[in-house]
Amino acid sequence: MAGKRKYIHEHAEPKDVQLHIQTACLWEATARKVGNVHRYADFAGTTYLDFTLSAAAVAKPLDRAMYGWPFGRVLLDAVKETRRVCGQNTNLGILLLLLPLLYCDENHYAIPRFIAKLDLDTTKDVFEAIRIAHPGGLGDAAEQDVNQEPTVTLSEAMKLAADRDRIAKQYATGFADVFEFGVPAFLAAFAKFGRIESAVIECQLKWLAAFPDSLIARKNDGAVADDVQRRAAAVLNVGGLDTPEGRRAGVELDAHLRSDGNKLNPGTTADLVTACLFVALRDDKVKPADPFRWAVPDWL
Repeated sequence: MAGKRKYIHEHAEPKDVQLHIQTACLWEATARKVGNVHRYADFAGTTYLDFTLSAAAVAKPLDRAMYGWPFGRVLLDAVKETRRVCGQNTNLGILLLLLPLLYCDENHYAIPRFIAKLDLDTTKDVFEAIRIAHPGGLGDAAEQDVNQEPTVTLSEAMKLAADRDRIAKQYATGFADVFEFGVPAFLAAFAKFGRIESAVIECQLKWLAAFPDSLIARKNDGAVADDVQRRAAAVLNVGGLDTPEGRRAGVELDAHLRSDGNKLNPGTTADLVTACLFVALRDDKVKPADPFRWAVPDWL
């Protein structure tokens, strides 16, 4: 469990951490990504306002990680604050991804060692937080089910879930997908477009094309998630956001993902994108004041 300590590096003011958390969450929620809630598209029971309120609510609890507050305590507080302000789970995956990034700061090579030191009490807190958040399609697990008392460390529990959950896989691999795939994809898109929104959308499409979305798989099955992966790859294959054909294919993909309520909502991908945005902000690769709006007439 993390011990008490001062800020990890002296130049990082607490307001910067909170600003980066809020900005990453708001950028992700605001960008017109396919199949997700955004400022022009709500779900029946979840609105864009829910995500903006959640971004405001969790920044202060998460900032406590920079003071060395216990991992499980920080997660529980953030989940409870989310419940308090919007009454539902909008950000459990985001919280699970941001916390190791906060504790280890810019030294992402320290993440595996940090996770390995989290003890059984931390697992109990994490399981309680998951039960409170009650994410969609959770179901039962053959080993270390979150509805039961855990008997292993968090690292071991995440390894057991890594083959069915992309967020758990980050814990098992030192966040390799985030640092080696997601952040470079976002930064390359920002360099190309010069707009945060289009960079977020392209980053999402590349995630969807590369990896089946875990939330879609839980709510449906692996074959459905694989089908969405193929459809996202097809959007990129005809040019993605760079061409009228690619944008038209993206609009069609969005319509497909919204065709059955929110059962095809790529929520895990959205969480992973948020983690990438936070890393880019924290590492000063982008700034909150960078141009956001992607002004094209043929997108969502």
